[in-house]
Amino acid sequence: MVNPIQVVPEEPNNRNRPINEYGTPRLDELGSCIVIPTIVAPNFELKPVMFNMLNAAGQFGGHSSEDPHAHLKKFMMISDSFIIAGVTKDALRLMLFPYSLRDLGKDWLDSLQPQSITTWEDLTGKFLRKFFPPPKTTKLRNDILGFRQVDQESLYEAWERFKELLKKCQHHGIAEYILMQTFYNSLYGPTRALVDATAGGAMLSKTYDESWEILDTMAYNNHSWTSERATSTKSTPGRLELDAITAISAQLEALGNKVDRLGQKPEAVQQVQAMSSSCVTCGICWR
Repeated sequence: MVNPIQVVPEEPNNRNRPINEYGTPRLDELGSCIVIPTIVAPNFELKPVMFNMLNAAGQFGGHSSEDPHAHLKKFMMISDSFIIAGVTKDALRLMLFPYSLRDLGKDWLDSLQPQSITTWEDLTGKFLRKFFPPPKTTKLRNDILGFRQVDQESLYEAWERFKELLKKCQHHGIAEYILMQTFYNSLYGPTRALVDATAGGAMLSKTYDESWEILDTMAYNNHSWTSERATSTKSTPGRLELDAITAISAQLEALGNKVDRLGQKPEAVQQVQAMSSSCVTCGICWR
């Protein structure tokens, strides 16, 4: 392994150095910001398959639409898949990480002082401070606390959207019970009633883990039912489909009408039948 470049202090009073060289970049000023730990493995080198896997996973460009947490997670999954004797995980991560960046991400790494990063923890800390600053955390935290189910959004869609917000800001610092209350209170009345019924009466009487499992199961069933319906029938544009609560109410109303008819007096039933028969006999007054 090549020894890291040593930074040599500038010599402002070196009378033997030509003046025009002071305006020319020096090699020691172009060194990497990352100091690679000592590698004891003989003849170690980075393999082409490593670069291919990083390119397939996608490089981080440092744009606002990209998720630095997701990038680190994917990168470590790839880097840690290579087990090499004499090479620590952190050493391999430090060597590979520059190849996972592009555009603004690469520019940021190049802007750091030479040999200013000596550990993987130091690198990830600076990376997240740059691309996940406090204002971004505040915005995502507010998005979580202000979550609302939107019009015509199914339980599955709302639950998946809420979980995606949590994944984007895993350091939100919001208590679990507040997260569950926030999602529950964001639901429309019929959806909330269905959730309560599935939970056995009151969703918020369950623990956080129980509530999460109930919502996961309901969302999965809701998605499966919707997908099956979509393959068998086409929805009419502009027409709202009945949700589960409305459908059950309609069935109960129909059942109630049947019970009412069964409760009529025999004379009333006979009178209705007689009137119906008379009408059928006379037709349109063709006597």
